[in-house]
Amino acid sequence: MELGEIIAASGNAGKIREIEKIFKGVKIIPMHEAGFDEDIEENGSSFRENALIKARTVCERLGRPALADDSGLCVDFLGGAPGIYSARFSGEGDKANRELLLHRMKDAHDRRAHFECAVCLYLPGGRMVFGTGRTEGRILEEERGKHGFGYDSLFFSDDLSKSFGEATEREKNKVSHRARALKDLMEKMALLKLD
Repeated sequence: MELGEIIAASGNAGKIREIEKIFKGVKIIPMHEAGFDEDIEENGSSFRENALIKARTVCERLGRPALADDSGLCVDFLGGAPGIYSARFSGEGDKANRELLLHRMKDAHDRRAHFECAVCLYLPGGRMVFGTGRTEGRILEEERGKHGFGYDSLFFSDDLSKSFGEATEREKNKVSHRARALKDLMEKMALLKLD
């Protein structure tokens, strides 16, 4: 089956930009442009479940292949939090999320953390393919860099030896959890002859 275009089941412009840069050879259409404007309740208990919920909902409503990711920051000192609640950690947006994370980490000696991502491609008829990825690092004591979004300015990447906020888009896309999950997905699609 040829996949000429895929609906990105996301309203996050930063995520969509990353998907477009990484998922080459396929036209990625943001769900709002495809006519899907509803909020999707992410009530799964894992990144994989939330990615499936979003991709399946958009695919079933629009009758077209849909790709969704769910990802988050998992901090060892916080027992894996904020995890699947990363985007709504404070309930008040990215800046407040970063401030809350720094507050909770103020006495932490163990600052290890990783970003984790699950992606799901859901096809009309119910066939689905998953990819997973993660990238290791640690939480900085203050923000560094102005690039990226979310927690990027607080996450020091082991791969890059700098924060994601200091990295160029190209540098980040080589090592990010989303890049690795999409690569894993594309490898599985090739094996299933879905590309």
